[in-house]
Amino acid sequence: MNPRYGDPMSDHPSAPYAPSGIRALPSWLLGRAAARGHRLVAEALATEGMRMMHHAVLSAVAELGPVSQAELSRTVGIDPKDIVAIVNDLQRDGLVTRTPDPKDRRKNAIEISADGTRRLHRTARLGDQANAELTAALTPEERAQLVALLTRIVSPGKTEAPGGTEAPGEAGAPGPGVRA
Repeated sequence: MNPRYGDPMSDHPSAPYAPSGIRALPSWLLGRAAARGHRLVAEALATEGMRMMHHAVLSAVAELGPVSQAELSRTVGIDPKDIVAIVNDLQRDGLVTRTPDPKDRRKNAIEISADGTRRLHRTARLGDQANAELTAALTPEERAQLVALLTRIVSPGKTEAPGGTEAPGEAGAPGPGVRA
């Protein structure tokens, strides 16, 4: 491929060219890996008619239980105006319900519906498959190591890995429960 028109390390033909010195930077590689991961997951979720933000909000509602819209917005870090539109979409599709909050009748509690739970199981499986495709070139041990290393990069100094398990003490030693 002509380096003027695309990057030889990209899986996307219209990706801009990057000089070799830049292609060796962890920040550039993380960005390209993230872009590929987002694309794979977005395509997988689209087969169920789900967008990534909707999946994230539905997952949060499932995990948090009945939750106010304001708390949901703060917890997932989505602007309150945007969370309203996302929750409206999820409710329209029958994936969540809004009922008066028993603690404060002025607020609505958002809860996942039975259909939402079924859809979430399917989309989570699709997301797992997309992530398996993303890391297909790695062994299971390398995947666990990658997750542990990325966790340390994302949250320096923290000792907990995603999923509430303790992160490994040394790079290269996967911690318990680290999913690849």
